Amino acid sequence: MKIFAIGDTHLSTNVKKPMDIFGPGWENHFERICADWNEKVDDDDLVLIPGDISWGMTMSEAQADLDLISNLKGTKIITRGNHDYWWSSVTAVRSALKNRTFALQNDAIRFDGVVICGTRGWTVPEKDFKDSQDEKIYKRELIRLELGLQAMEKLYKDGDKKIVMIHYPPFNAKMYPSEFTRLCEKYAVNYVVYGHLHGKNCRCKLELVQNGITYLLTSCDQVDCKLVKVCEI
Repeated sequence: MKIFAIGDTHLSTNVKKPMDIFGPGWENHFERICADWNEKVDDDDLVLIPGDISWGMTMSEAQADLDLISNLKGTKIITRGNHDYWWSSVTAVRSALKNRTFALQNDAIRFDGVVICGTRGWTVPEKDFKDSQDEKIYKRELIRLELGLQAMEKLYKDGDKKIVMIHYPPFNAKMYPSEFTRLCEKYAVNYVVYGHLHGKNCRCKLELVQNGITYLLTSCDQVDCKLVKVCEI
């Protein structure tokens, strides 16, 4: 079983939000994702999508986009991004998913040889928080991540790979450690996949290894609309 990841699909079937206005890297982006997906993914593989899935504002607007994802090969795991306004409750999201597509929120899921949890995350400050609301959301996301990691521990079997999905980068632009990375180290995570970062000038590395954890940036424009291979079980 191979495990892939691709973030920030930003689909807009039912809303007018074409992504190519952000540059040539977004031209026909979903068609390019699908072409690569169909070439790489077998039915028994997993594909992780760490947020910013649809521009829909409501579940009814996002349903067609979720169907596009669900109809692709393999088992799909999704988590929420900062633009997924349609994600009202995880119960509603799960009821809208089809064809071996699963949503994570404050919990974890296990397949043979791998256990996965995820959360949205939040911006890691360069130094101190300048806004109390940002700090509040940041701390709440830390709680949600630990709930997922605790659920992961309950499902874990000896030899499993541990993967965290988080939409925001788990460190700041200088890639310094944060409470998010320290939690991942505490629970001995193997891989962290994330997205959110866009544009030619964003400061990022597609792959970074820190303290035994491999961090993979999977924003689709940063990876040329191609799935990133996380590992193989």
